[in-house]
Amino acid sequence: MAKWLVFLLACSSAPLWAQSAAVPQEKSPAPVRRFDLKVREGLGPASETDGRIQSLQDHIKSTPEDYAGYDGLGAAYFQKARETGEIDYYDLAEKTLKRSLELVPPDFRSADPLVHMSLVYMGEHRFSEALASTQRAIALGSGNLAAFAIEGDAYTDLGDYGQALEAYNTGRALGAATSSPQGLAYMYDSRMAYLAFLHGDTAKSIQLMQSAIAAALQGSLPRENLAWLYFELGERYFQAGDLASAEESYSAGIVADPHHYRSLAGLGKVRAAQGRLDESIQFYQRSLAIIPFPAYAAELGDVYKKAGRLKDAADEYDLVEYIGHLSNLNQVLANRELAMFYADHEIKLPEALELARKELEVRQDIYTWDTLAWALYKNGRFQEAAGAMNKALRLNTSDPLLLFHAGMIYHSIGSDSEAEASLRRAVQTNPRFHVFYAETATRTLDDISNLRNQDLRSSNAAR
Repeated sequence: MAKWLVFLLACSSAPLWAQSAAVPQEKSPAPVRRFDLKVREGLGPASETDGRIQSLQDHIKSTPEDYAGYDGLGAAYFQKARETGEIDYYDLAEKTLKRSLELVPPDFRSADPLVHMSLVYMGEHRFSEALASTQRAIALGSGNLAAFAIEGDAYTDLGDYGQALEAYNTGRALGAATSSPQGLAYMYDSRMAYLAFLHGDTAKSIQLMQSAIAAALQGSLPRENLAWLYFELGERYFQAGDLASAEESYSAGIVADPHHYRSLAGLGKVRAAQGRLDESIQFYQRSLAIIPFPAYAAELGDVYKKAGRLKDAADEYDLVEYIGHLSNLNQVLANRELAMFYADHEIKLPEALELARKELEVRQDIYTWDTLAWALYKNGRFQEAAGAMNKALRLNTSDPLLLFHAGMIYHSIGSDSEAEASLRRAVQTNPRFHVFYAETATRTLDDISNLRNQDLRSSNAAR
């Protein structure tokens, strides 16, 4: 298990190109219950990636000074890490790419290994270093379009959305003369879709994701990459409250890759929103049997709790903490997930705030500000929470959970007009956005309405 858990945390919120594994961990403590599940059992025959790895390994044995061979092998290891979650492949990718960079001439030919290495930095949440690496590649004038894409991804995680948009637009404009429209749509439309969503245009985001998927279907993508696109589309539909389309998209992700644990968890989330808790539990269990991703363990725990299965819920909550504290690196990569988990479940609240602040040191996107705001709120620091929440809302993002956090925080400082607007927008966007918080939002709206009516009655009586 310790081979791949860092990979999971690195992938938890990264853009498409930035999915990665991370560095090996020290030996973990003895696991409990089912924490020692193996990853992706029964995947069947060797994949095309395995064949490419074997071929490149043979090539390097015969030509050990070929930097391009090392770069290709590093990229293949990286893809294998994406497909399996095995941390060993990530370690191999990093070492192989370092060897490529040692051998490559210091000219435009070093752009490709620099770009591949930047994915390593993204996976380790070293966003500034990823940005520097991609900008080195860009400065070489090689025309590597992926460099602009990853540059935009790094800016996105750093919270500089204007620079991210500029990077994506530059890459698309340069690629217009050298790349196919399908290739550009696959590379950039999914990224532009995320920016559109962040800026509150969910309809445009969905349209761009559909374009990216259409382009991907015309190519020869690995099944995991295609499944990721369908999963992202499902997320946009779910956030918009279109459960039927979300279910269709997550299901398509499973067709593309039957072992896509994210899509399975997506279906679990849909079933929970539909009140079909037993089916939700089954989908989450299938997802976690492939890779025990901490956020999905927390979500399954919430479904168990909703179903009254409190012991099972406690087991899942224990799993979240177990993963997050496996190693020092996990504690860095899991800052945001653990902070939100602690805040949501009102445990270790000072630690939640500390983790959120640590995350903000390396990542300043709106979701990190949201995490800090929620941790501050749960610690009773309401005015500070409101200040952080204002930064989280600066793009007018139509995420019901984000809006719920805002509504509760504004309510805590007596700004009930802002609270009501945020909570109402959350439940109108998706009335079933969370197994517990959707009901909390509705109750709080009722409380605000009742308080307003009481104030009116008191005012009228005083006349």
